[in-house]
Amino acid sequence: MTDVPKKIVLFGSGQIGELAAFYFSHDSPYEVSAFTVDSVFIKEDQFLGLPVVPFEEITNAFPPQQYGVFIALSYARLNRLRADKLDAAVALGYRAASYVSSRATTFPGFMPGENAFILEDNTIQPFARIGRNVTLWSGNHIGHHSTIGDHCFVASHVVVSGGVSVDAYSFLGVNATIRNNVTIGKRCVVGAGALVLANAPDESVIGPEATPIAKVPSSRLRNL
Repeated sequence: MTDVPKKIVLFGSGQIGELAAFYFSHDSPYEVSAFTVDSVFIKEDQFLGLPVVPFEEITNAFPPQQYGVFIALSYARLNRLRADKLDAAVALGYRAASYVSSRATTFPGFMPGENAFILEDNTIQPFARIGRNVTLWSGNHIGHHSTIGDHCFVASHVVVSGGVSVDAYSFLGVNATIRNNVTIGKRCVVGAGALVLANAPDESVIGPEATPIAKVPSSRLRNL
């Protein structure tokens, strides 16, 4: 988003915050100036050598006229926590940056929604749409004319075929595959390795049968 200030504050000081700081610092036009979290979660006043400021005081230390934000949180509470913090920051007047890896494949006309986090080796085909506050971890395929709705989280190596619609707040697990022209409803969880061949209503949970552990111990496998 071109109107976001180039200096940004990251909400979150955990592993995703650390990753976001790395990606923004090494592969974007943005400069990470500080971190912020709710005051009750502050354990130290610095993280990665940068100040950690209570979110309740952020406008005093880093005013929204001069700084943007990025909400570096996971899919906790089916992405609701990340969505709530984004809305809270926007209500304070902040504009949210997005990160799209230089190693992702996109095409002319692609424009992610605010607070997108799109990592390396994603392929986003023409006419696909990525909504607001969407995370695409590494190595996914988002097919043509598909839509990933607001506040979704797509883990690694997911195949979303053409013409798919994934509605808001849904989670797609590692190696999931969704057939073309399928609709995934709101707040759905598609588990790791699941194969989705038909529409899924809101709040569906879809998962494959787990592979059972063999009764034969590895020490008895002669060809390994």
